This record gives sequence, structure tokens and C-alpha cells, in this order.
Amino acid sequence: MESRQWLEQELEQIRKWEKSQGKKKIWDRIGRIPFALLDKVTPDFIQDKVGKALDELGKFVQTGGGYLSSEKSVANYFSNQQVRTIADAARMPVSAMDEAADRVAGNRTKMATVQGASTGFGGIFTLSLDIPVLLGLQLKTLQDIAMCYGYDPEDPKERLFIVKVMQFVTSDSHGREATLKQLDHLDGGSEETRREIVSELKGWREVVLSFRDRWGMKKMFQLIPVAGLVFGAITNRNTISELAEAGAILYRKRRIRERLASLEPHRV
Repeated sequence: MESRQWLEQELEQIRKWEKSQGKKKIWDRIGRIPFALLDKVTPDFIQDKVGKALDELGKFVQTGGGYLSSEKSVANYFSNQQVRTIADAARMPVSAMDEAADRVAGNRTKMATVQGASTGFGGIFTLSLDIPVLLGLQLKTLQDIAMCYGYDPEDPKERLFIVKVMQFVTSDSHGREATLKQLDHLDGGSEETRREIVSELKGWREVVLSFRDRWGMKKMFQLIPVAGLVFGAITNRNTISELAEAGAILYRKRRIRERLASLEPHRV
């Protein structure tokens, strides 16, 4: 397996990436502005879809709902034919896990591009379909990445981790910093700490509303028939690409910390 020096160097690179996440992009600031207006012009049936997405996210954390990925899919992402289960994946070198996660990201980004274009083509008439489909794609993407690093989405703790990764991606700089601390506590914290994190989600509403708010101006363009095809494809592709990157890095961090801890007892 990997040397201590290599693992520590990789962990340091991840910490640098985490620090860089505090720098908020100008587009993200602009993208939040129009939602007060967007709420006024958005039809009730789309608002209803957002409400249902809230319920679905809650079901996912509690029971998995209809979004649980099959363990069998993990073999599709490893070139090593010996990987058949999540336990097999957990024993692979981190570099092999990285390659598998890259395959997940590439596959799901292509899917998101096609899906965003198809739902964007019809403008406001098909936008309501985009919300549940993209939510499901996000959950599936993070679950498959989790399995590539040897973590089982059947575990409620892992499903909570997945939702917190979604929250991390859709948060502002302050929120990202707070979410990173919570993600660290999910592994090493007590059961009471985990319950507090669950409670902090406020019925999952915070995640879905920030998920909606993040799109702001980007989704306003998707309300225009035909032109929405381009914006829908770009927005959904970028959404999944950014989510997959964050998910892979944060799961990679967990695996590296565990590998370091297994070499000898010390604080990582």
C-alpha cells in the first residue's frame, strides 16, 4: 500500500483545496440575486416539485428511498476484475479509487449534459422535470463515488455524509467552512454529535433551498424554450462536475486519514 510520506503529501494537497473553497466566485454571488424575482414568476407546479424534492431528500437520508445505488455497480468503475464488492474496493490503493471515481464523474457528467439539454429544450414546460431528475443524478453520483472509496451508502451515516457534501457544494464560503468541520465530526464524533448534525439540517430544507438558490440566474435562462437547451446542458453538466469533484476529494480525504491512522496510532 501507500507510504506514510505519500499519504501525508496527498492529505496536505486536500487541505489546500479545502482552503481554496472559501473564495467565493463572482458568478455565484450574481446567481443568487434574482431569486426574489424568480419566486414571483415561477409557476406553482415548479414550486411543488421543489417541495417534493425536500421530501425525497429526507427519505433518502432516513431509508435510502428509491435512490440507493446497487453494490454491483462498483465493479463497473474498476479496471481490476477482482473488485466485485464495496469491501474489495476498500482494499484497493487510493490511486485506483481515484481512477474509479473519475470514471463515475465522467459518466455522470455526460448524463447530466444530455438530461439538462433535453429538459431545457422545452423551457418552463419541461423545467419541472429537471428538478427531481437532477436530484436523483446527484445522489446516485455521490453514492457511486462513495463505493469507489469503500464506503457503503446502505449505512445511514454515509447517506448523511452525502447530503452534507451536497450542502457543502451549494453553500457560501462561510457555510462551506462549517460543513467541512461537520464532515470531519461524522467519522470521529460521538452519536450525539451526529444527531446534532442531522437536526441542523432542519428537515433537509436548508440543502434543497440552497441547491435551488445556487442556480439563480442560470436557471432563469432555462425558462426560455430552445435557448434553455444550451443553458440547461451547461448548468447541469457543471453541477454534476463540481459535485463529483467535491465528493471524490472529501471521500479521498477520509480514506487517506484512515490509512494513516492504521499505520500507527496518532492524530491525523
